[in-house]
Amino acid sequence: MDPRIEDHAEVLVDWSARVDEGDDVVLRVGPDAHELAVAVAEAVGERGANLVTVYDSNEVDRAYALAHESDFEENPAYELGLYENADVVLSVGGSRNTSEGSDVPAETRSAKTKARNGIREARLSTDWVSTVHPTRSLAQQANMSFEEYREFAYDAILRDWEALADQMANVKAILDDGSEVHLVKEDTDLTMSIENRTAVNSAASVAYDSHNLPSGEVFTAPHATEGEVFFDVPMTIRGERVQDVHLTFEDGEAVDYSAGQNEQVVGEILDTDEGARRLGELGIGMNRGIDRFTDSILFDEKMGDTVHMALGRAYDSNYPEGHEDEANESAVHVDMITDVSEDSFMEVDGEVVQRNGTFRWEDGFEE
Repeated sequence: MDPRIEDHAEVLVDWSARVDEGDDVVLRVGPDAHELAVAVAEAVGERGANLVTVYDSNEVDRAYALAHESDFEENPAYELGLYENADVVLSVGGSRNTSEGSDVPAETRSAKTKARNGIREARLSTDWVSTVHPTRSLAQQANMSFEEYREFAYDAILRDWEALADQMANVKAILDDGSEVHLVKEDTDLTMSIENRTAVNSAASVAYDSHNLPSGEVFTAPHATEGEVFFDVPMTIRGERVQDVHLTFEDGEAVDYSAGQNEQVVGEILDTDEGARRLGELGIGMNRGIDRFTDSILFDEKMGDTVHMALGRAYDSNYPEGHEDEANESAVHVDMITDVSEDSFMEVDGEVVQRNGTFRWEDGFEE
């Protein structure tokens, strides 16, 4: 086994999920993530925790969704119980086909998603962490050789996370103290209120209210969104390639949209429910170990010189204690990314904090 796989497992179990003796752990394993799953299982066992493994395949999900002709049962008790009784949920992605499921009808996909909302909420109430094992399908999607992609992935995953957390604390402090964010670039002039919100220093650990490995972003939950935004980073959403998305917001809701490719996917997302037309997240990428776009949201949204926003569900961690019920609710949380490396600036309460991807405390920042 490549020793980096064992290192990946150690980071996931110890730094990210903070697995302790006696914890009840659910391990969700993608079809091509076998090696990482073995290493994770060994690490969980060494720490004296309990383990249940679940096979998590998009191909299996597709077969079930296409064959199911009746209403989906709402939150089946046997599945709900698994997550309600778990302390930790580790999702180790590694699909064989990143476009699997693209032919599932939108109404079927939406109905299944809504029917599993309680299960999703139960999973998100645990110390959950999602990661991916570098696979050939992900390398192909990133237009890279397998060996090149593995080097890229481990550069992003095997980092000094504590040092990066210290850097990102600067942005968290600015957002926590701020009331309004203003983002400007080509085809983008957007204002968002962040008043009465708590930013998350997403340093790839549940100790920071962070649940992705790799991570490397600071995010908050905006509201009262006004203006327009252009997402120029291509991405695969629901198995479809989506590109050049333009959204217009009025009174906090998306009232118009367009896309250069697969525009109908954006429409399907917005029509999911009322909350899908509002932003649930504003994220600022700060992981400079990610140096190129790979068409994987787990990596791309964390890349330095990027900002991303998510339509739909907001995270409770962005709300002060006792105000979690104010979070935007939706059956979806769909991230989209804009490149801010050129001809852009971001202000917080009228003060420029980032220009052309460079923060005001970094070398090269232009007043």
